[in-house]
Amino acid sequence: MSVAEARELVPAIDSSALSLVDLRVSPGSELTIGAPDSDSLLYTTAGSGSLTVDGDMHRLDAGAAALVLAGEEARLRSEDSELAVICAAIGPAADRHAPLGHREVVTRLDATGSEKASGARSFQILFGPHNASTRATLFAGFIPPGRAPWHYHLYDEIVWVPAGPGSLHTGETTDELGAGSAFRLRPRQVHIVENLSGTDEMTIIGIFTPAGSPSAAYLTPEIAAEYSFSG
Repeated sequence: MSVAEARELVPAIDSSALSLVDLRVSPGSELTIGAPDSDSLLYTTAGSGSLTVDGDMHRLDAGAAALVLAGEEARLRSEDSELAVICAAIGPAADRHAPLGHREVVTRLDATGSEKASGARSFQILFGPHNASTRATLFAGFIPPGRAPWHYHLYDEIVWVPAGPGSLHTGETTDELGAGSAFRLRPRQVHIVENLSGTDEMTIIGIFTPAGSPSAAYLTPEIAAEYSFSG
């Protein structure tokens, strides 16, 4: 078995600056990441280890997120158990946002405050222009049981699901969402992410470009009239 494995979750396409892979680093092993022209946004899904960027080491554990800027070389290293990380590449075609704050390399889900989205949904921004991610925003979204109204965003987005059950409705299709599901939403693509748990909040991890606010959702009367559930 190789010391590191990469599995493509959402492949690159010509019309998008975003792609997503699942990285697994075996205990005691390390993996070099980074690209000369792409930023990398990481989210640790299991295990523990470290990320070294330009000689500075930062600890990673479940719920930790990290930013590796284009041109930086970084090393992921696992400890006593396999380190599992999802890694989004944000290519040079992404529109840039002006930096609004100090550069951070690692942030943690339990150390950031939540903000309100539409309805009872909320979100926590892990990386964005406020901490020098100028190409994309990385956030955790929290969805209560049930479904929101049909809506769309102006940004290009990839979503990863830590645990279900849920469904993605796009008008044309309905897809089941379980642990490890990932999907792409194109700008202005009308959709609903439904939480089917019945009682528990559902978490999603989203990466979108251009960087901005996850709460920027749109619904017009025409769309509301056009899209409906048949059961």
